[in-house]
Amino acid sequence: MDRILYLHGFASSPQSSKARFFGEKLAANGVTLEKPDLTEGDFEHSTLSQQLAYLEQTVGDAPCVLMGSSMGGYLAALYAARHARSVRKVVLMAPAFGLSVRWTRSLGFEAMGEWQRHGYREVFHYGENRPARISYNLIEDGLQYEEFPDVRCPALVLHGRRDESVDYHLSERFAEGRANVELILYDSDHQLLDMLEPMWSAVEKFI
Repeated sequence: MDRILYLHGFASSPQSSKARFFGEKLAANGVTLEKPDLTEGDFEHSTLSQQLAYLEQTVGDAPCVLMGSSMGGYLAALYAARHARSVRKVVLMAPAFGLSVRWTRSLGFEAMGEWQRHGYREVFHYGENRPARISYNLIEDGLQYEEFPDVRCPALVLHGRRDESVDYHLSERFAEGRANVELILYDSDHQLLDMLEPMWSAVEKFI
């Protein structure tokens, strides 16, 4: 079987609830879920470009399936669009399409200007359960990437209609007109933690 990698979200970690859940489910089927630390231990200076480069080193040309949550879902889509020969399938959970553009709009001009002036912003790091800095380079770097990557491989998109962080309509826009994309919407929030079993049923069938 192809390698399966789980790409964690922003301010999350390889030990997130969804990463552990899917890891256990796949392990019960004799499959190892690889869960790399996308920030390489340096959350403050992590960017999409840094994470894409890290994935290239980690995955190489070997066939793989990518699973990603939130920012990790967007990253999986970006990577798949650039490595069509090696990425066989993607599972995108509440993918944060157009991360930098959306963040700029949601925070507003004043807050973004302050972030840029200081060079960093403090956020809560859920993976480490503490406040942590994130560099403004995340935004500057992210603006160069397309909002909706041109993913050609089979894609399963799972999103909650009550998502307070990433509007599910973005996933609808991504899926529109793409015969290779299957979109499943749940009555859930951004974390989707109350839909783990239904999601596993969909993922197991898909991969």
